[in-house]
Amino acid sequence: MTTFLARVTGAALLSPAIYEEVEADRSATMQAAGVVALSSLAAGVGALGVLSARPVALAAISLLAFAVWGIWALLTLQIGIRILPAPRTQADLGQLLRTMGFATAPGILRIAGVIPGTTTLVFAVTAIWMLMAMIVAVRQALDYTSTARAFAVCALGWALAIGMVIGIGLFWSPPLH
Repeated sequence: MTTFLARVTGAALLSPAIYEEVEADRSATMQAAGVVALSSLAAGVGALGVLSARPVALAAISLLAFAVWGIWALLTLQIGIRILPAPRTQADLGQLLRTMGFATAPGILRIAGVIPGTTTLVFAVTAIWMLMAMIVAVRQALDYTSTARAFAVCALGWALAIGMVIGIGLFWSPPLH
């Protein structure tokens, strides 16, 4: 078994072996949650590069990042198991949450967005990198042989998650006068 830091690094480097390891290791659930928490906090800190340096903004962005990840993970599980399963697909919620949790490892680099003028670039690069990591995570957790199938599951889950977040935001936002 590899160390936490080696797992985070391997996940960021898109190592299928690391994703297989965390998928099988039930004790890695809290580690995966820690990676998501670090990535979400990094999003909050990094967003301060374009937002005012208020603690409320940091907390709000961090919580939003965590919530979007959670919605995406749950939607991805449902899509991957019920809508687009492969013949060998066998996974439970824990397996997918562990792999998808570690797939947020590149998001830890969003902290660099706090440097003025870099926020948009940092967030764009890490978003693409995390999507690639999610594809590897889903492919391994759902026992897909096709990366295209994993991409379709992740893209559909992401689109639905973003749509839900926008819908919730529109519902809860104050009316414009």
